[in-house]
Amino acid sequence: MSQRLKHIFGSTLAALLLLALGGCTPQYQTFEGTALGTLFRITAGGRITPTLRAELTTLFDEANKEMSVFDDNSLLSRINRGETDSLSANIIYCIEMAHRVSELSGGAYDITIQPLVEAYGFSGDDPDFTPNLDSLLPLVDYRKIEIVEGRLVRPAGVQIGLNSIAKGAVVDMAAALLEEAGFEDYMVDIGGEIFCRGKSPSGRDWRIGVETPFEGNFSLTGEYIEAVLSLSGAGMATSGNYRNFHTDAEGRKLTHIIDPHTGANTESNLLSATVIAENCALADAYGTMLMALGYDDALALVERESIPALLIWADDTGEMQITMTDEMKPHLE
Repeated sequence: MSQRLKHIFGSTLAALLLLALGGCTPQYQTFEGTALGTLFRITAGGRITPTLRAELTTLFDEANKEMSVFDDNSLLSRINRGETDSLSANIIYCIEMAHRVSELSGGAYDITIQPLVEAYGFSGDDPDFTPNLDSLLPLVDYRKIEIVEGRLVRPAGVQIGLNSIAKGAVVDMAAALLEEAGFEDYMVDIGGEIFCRGKSPSGRDWRIGVETPFEGNFSLTGEYIEAVLSLSGAGMATSGNYRNFHTDAEGRKLTHIIDPHTGANTESNLLSATVIAENCALADAYGTMLMALGYDDALALVERESIPALLIWADDTGEMQITMTDEMKPHLE
């Protein structure tokens, strides 16, 4: 693993990629396709029956209908438009876990940032590089939402977005289905959000590659791996910027990391944050939280909270550096 790379990179994302297994043995099967607007891959020790495949497909479809901000007919979209205040169990789970992360980060992580996400064009609309922050910021504060008897209570205009946690939550739900079916060895990967348990086909813990973050790296096959981590019985996620940004006519980059306190588009020397947590939903939210904090504050938080984290950042010369917490080091291959 290099500690210094002779490249200057902009704001980026380090994607998680399952390292090539060299082909699954006959005892392991793989189920893959598209879900939640991205690719999924499930590898499990044993037969993935047609019934289980159907249950997983239904799970993915229902999650999209509940929590997608890109689907105007989803439950979350209808909630944000004020057409209903009734929450599903899955949305309640995500809101409650998001609140936990918001409290931990002092509000740097905030799911009520959705009006700003939309204004900047990260929910499918055309990007606005100079949104009216005076009108939008009063709508952003996670403390303004409350769940009362399964209903969302919030001031008019306050919206929520779950893109930073929903995918991880669905990974956990898929893992639960596999365990209910009796699987002890499996890996669930939805767009780089991962939960593993047991052993891989090699007989070892699952080996996950953390991709080298640089703008223009759209590879999904693992050509550029910066670190290899072992994982079993935990969730893992990475957050960053290089696959989700807009560029204006002058070449200025607008990333999807937005400061909830100021409404400003966040730029920092933290290129990506990879986190291991007890479940994938928490790892998913932690990754976004760390990117919102920036390198110095992110490092201080993960060290204080003993969170397994690998941070890839750019020094003053633009060269890439890697910092990991003591809790992450045992996972390093």
